[in-house]
Amino acid sequence: MPADEPSSARDAVLQRMMHPKSVAIIGMSAKPNTAGHAVLRNWLLNGFKGDIHLIGRSGGQIEGLPIKAEIGQLPETIDLAVLTLPAAGVGNALAGCAARKVGAAVVFASGFAEVGEQERAEQERIARLVRESGLSVVGPNCIGYTNFIDGFTVAFASVNKVPRVAPETSDGIAIVAQSGGLGNHLRLGLDSRGLAVTYTISTGNEMDLGLGHFVEYLLADNSTRVIMIYAEHIRQPAAFLAAAQQALVAGKAVVLLHPGRSARAKEAAKSHTGALAGDHAVMRSKLERVGVVIVNTLDELLDVSELLARYPRPKPGGLGIVTFSGAFCGIAHDLCEDLGVPVPPLSPQIEADLKPQVPSFIPPKNPLDLGTQPLWQPEIVEIGVAALLKDPGIGGVAISIPAGAPANANGYLKHILAAKQMTEKPLALAMLGDSSPLPPEFIQTARDNKLVLSRSSDRTLRAMAHMIARGNYKPSPQEAAPQPFASVPKMASGLQPEWRSKQVLAAAGIAIPRGGLAQTLDHAVEIAERVGFPVVMKAQAAALAHKTEAGGVLLNIRDADSVGRAWQTLSDNVRRAQPELHLDGVLVESMAPPGLELVIGARRDPHWGPIVLVGLGGILVEALQDVRLIAPEASEEDIVGELDKLKTSKLLHGFRNFPPADVRAAARAAQAIGRLMLTQPEIDEIEVNPLMVHPRGEGATALDALIVTH
Repeated sequence: MPADEPSSARDAVLQRMMHPKSVAIIGMSAKPNTAGHAVLRNWLLNGFKGDIHLIGRSGGQIEGLPIKAEIGQLPETIDLAVLTLPAAGVGNALAGCAARKVGAAVVFASGFAEVGEQERAEQERIARLVRESGLSVVGPNCIGYTNFIDGFTVAFASVNKVPRVAPETSDGIAIVAQSGGLGNHLRLGLDSRGLAVTYTISTGNEMDLGLGHFVEYLLADNSTRVIMIYAEHIRQPAAFLAAAQQALVAGKAVVLLHPGRSARAKEAAKSHTGALAGDHAVMRSKLERVGVVIVNTLDELLDVSELLARYPRPKPGGLGIVTFSGAFCGIAHDLCEDLGVPVPPLSPQIEADLKPQVPSFIPPKNPLDLGTQPLWQPEIVEIGVAALLKDPGIGGVAISIPAGAPANANGYLKHILAAKQMTEKPLALAMLGDSSPLPPEFIQTARDNKLVLSRSSDRTLRAMAHMIARGNYKPSPQEAAPQPFASVPKMASGLQPEWRSKQVLAAAGIAIPRGGLAQTLDHAVEIAERVGFPVVMKAQAAALAHKTEAGGVLLNIRDADSVGRAWQTLSDNVRRAQPELHLDGVLVESMAPPGLELVIGARRDPHWGPIVLVGLGGILVEALQDVRLIAPEASEEDIVGELDKLKTSKLLHGFRNFPPADVRAAARAAQAIGRLMLTQPEIDEIEVNPLMVHPRGEGATALDALIVTH
């Protein structure tokens, strides 16, 4: 069963693994305080009622259970085997499990792919055997898992009574982490907030079972509302994408922390696109498209997961803010702008409703500064919070207030909870004062009423920014598979020269300058006179990737005599730069009218598939790295929206002496490049830099182009 393909058969195996009726420990030792003893003691302490089998060389008995010498002595079709063996014994043990038709195995041992290439090769060898056998494996290099619904755990680090979640639980959080230690940290954080943790699953190196398989399994668990994931590498992208898509349909949130966004992108010598569309950025673009909430810090992972457990269906709109401080209004505006979260003005109706309910010196606006008035009139907190929650343009409210005296804090909380009852919109409270104590009854009341409580305004705003984005998220419509463009010229393998790349773009409907490839000077003059002066002349060869640096590009050639001089200059420049190079010819093209330079590119990521990149073009793409990544299936409207998210998007809509650019023409060019990537599997990479975007209504022209095929 291929590991990259979720299936009902795997679901059945995972069901047996998570709720086993028969288990085995392979590698059991008679010595106390070993991993096998810890696993066994956990089962006994938590009242496991099924059959337990022990396999080990020592023989004898433990807790009245016999230790058998060979895996072959196991009965067939045991649900779960736990391997407490060193790495050297794992391969043979898994083969023995497969022979006895064991459902699933957990491998604790480290010493595989995380160590080095030789160990990675051994892990891959064992994984191939596992897949061929039909056995499912968790790990290696994992610390097990815990099912808090049944009170069943596979764990060797400690022996503990497993707290079971209440049977009526429907807002639980499951933790799936490639780092077991970090998964335990997250569980403790959720426990401290009074949140139900339904499962913790450590996946380790994912020889076989990966993140996507566990996400898919958890979708059917009625106690789990949010799936919290820590991943250092999504090893099986197809399975994970499929599971995330199913989670979106099922209305369950997947919240992911994936480090690596600051790591140096893999070297890509042939274009900017390859360097800028690094692995993490591609992953983020693909997963956000199917509704995965991607966070950047551990704090956000905890905070956003809590909010989504409390408010599974955020409402569309911007963020409302209530405070007692005018200073915080400015701070909140700055941070929200950095986060890209809208803070809309109050609707005229809400403003009119609010004005007679608050003192005249409190202007009804968003953020709403209540000043010191709540000291004498605590009910004004309820009035303000309720008004913002009622506003149709606001999707959720963040409150940032000082605790004050215990009586004040409890009074504020009473009125906040009263306002909370009127809506399902997300509401989060930051009580200022850092780690200063809050009244115990305050904390208990907040927890009993499932109020999301923080001591940090920054954390609250960052978490609510994700909730606002979630509320405004619109799933992309499922569209029919695109059809190939007609008359796309055949391409040899490797880097295509500019003239051939432009022929491909033209077949896709992207405008290119008028002109042609000349093999002789007379032909160059004929082309120049046909398209009209001034022209540009460019030396052409697949091996001449950096034409400008080699002196292979000459601009503003204004007459036939200048064409002759340019022809000789190009030949001399290229000969000096690359003496052995044979040119295909010289591309002669009309000079394009001015406009705004963009880069439109695409690459085929080996794990995630094709991705499209848009950004400011020319030499500024490297200097500013102001780019957006877009799915190749994206519609024209989607691409226009992404262009508007560029930091330099003001340039697109008219800025000082720049007229508004033809943004839709640029979007259509990006859409065509996405379609090329989807329908021409031999293309690895495309880059148009620059795409000269002319004033609105005048189109866009690909001035330079590069295509790489395999």
